[in-house]
Amino acid sequence: MKFGIDRLLADPGLRAPLKGKRVALLAHPASVTANLIHSLDALAACDDLNITAAFGPQHGLRGDKQDNMMESPDYTDPVHGIPVFSLYGEVRRPTGQSMGTFDVLLVDLQDLGCRIYTFITTLLYVLEAAADHGKEVWVLDRPNPAGRPVEGLVLRSGWESFVGAGPMPMRHGLTLGELGLWFVERMKRDVAYRVIEMDGYKPDAPPGYGWPLEERIWINPSPNAPNLTMARAYAGTVMLEGTTLSEGRGTTRPLELFGAPDIDAKAVLGEMHSLAPGWLKGCALRHCWFEPTFHKHTSRLCNGLQIHAEGAFYDHEAFKPWRLQALAFKAIRHLYPDYPLWRDFPYEYEFGKLAIDVINGGPSLREWVDDAAAMPEDLDALTLSDERAWAEERLPYLRYP
Repeated sequence: MKFGIDRLLADPGLRAPLKGKRVALLAHPASVTANLIHSLDALAACDDLNITAAFGPQHGLRGDKQDNMMESPDYTDPVHGIPVFSLYGEVRRPTGQSMGTFDVLLVDLQDLGCRIYTFITTLLYVLEAAADHGKEVWVLDRPNPAGRPVEGLVLRSGWESFVGAGPMPMRHGLTLGELGLWFVERMKRDVAYRVIEMDGYKPDAPPGYGWPLEERIWINPSPNAPNLTMARAYAGTVMLEGTTLSEGRGTTRPLELFGAPDIDAKAVLGEMHSLAPGWLKGCALRHCWFEPTFHKHTSRLCNGLQIHAEGAFYDHEAFKPWRLQALAFKAIRHLYPDYPLWRDFPYEYEFGKLAIDVINGGPSLREWVDDAAAMPEDLDALTLSDERAWAEERLPYLRYP
């Protein structure tokens, strides 16, 4: 199979419309070719392309920042001598100055298939800027490692943010190129948009179910996205960022595990099984201990659970990471009614709102957790209609069998 970047590099005919135009690239550390050459270096080596600028999203073009709300500066690339504009620094939307450096923007970003991953919002922002400035945007498509399944509440109106680009569920089941098609349709604005599709991509095929395990190695698209297992669990574990529980930052398995010094994880797991055993299918949950070297609970021994969405334990259709993590919150609330679960701090430039609500695109999840009378079937009642509606809405934008 070939990713979009590899098809563009291999086929002069695909590059022909770029002849005589100024070309920019939006990329990050996982933007590499099949031969592990960074896309900027590979494109700059093409004699028929004029690369005039580059853009970096959150965490930077080459991957220089570890955590959220750690901004990257603009700079001049020391190898290619072109300006590199940060879209996670002084601005998150491209400015008129940076938009004047190119005619066509190539977007080569590895996404995780989750609404909250900020590369999605960055794509929306560059599409809006392209419409304003008469520029073209091409997405060089890559796999969605979480595959086609859909899960979670749809973002509610008024809750749009840098981690919520529009009314989609947490796990959207689209590639970045397909999402761009949906954005363009929703924008109702004139923007020249093109997807360089993958060749041979089979999103429902085992064993990768969205990621070609036997053909491409995993490169971190962000510092705490170390492997495919994390990508599969992320639609649930990302909610931990809005809580006082550690999500494993400061360990070697971030966003695959969770815990805290003051919880009994075995009791939490038992309560989860009691409340909704069906929500635990498709993976294994292992009791563990860990000590973060940075971030929450630094240098404190945490009692927790690790999610193993891999190997013989993994069932692609049965695994529901968003429900699993929501169930863990509910179990903690049952066992420790007064536990200070929700973390109150500015989250991705949103002030005056609880981070857990920003992450979920509204307060419904938190309210369900905190309502002692609310049961798993009540959350399902809220969520299933959203999931069914989205599965239908996305159909026109699917580009792979």
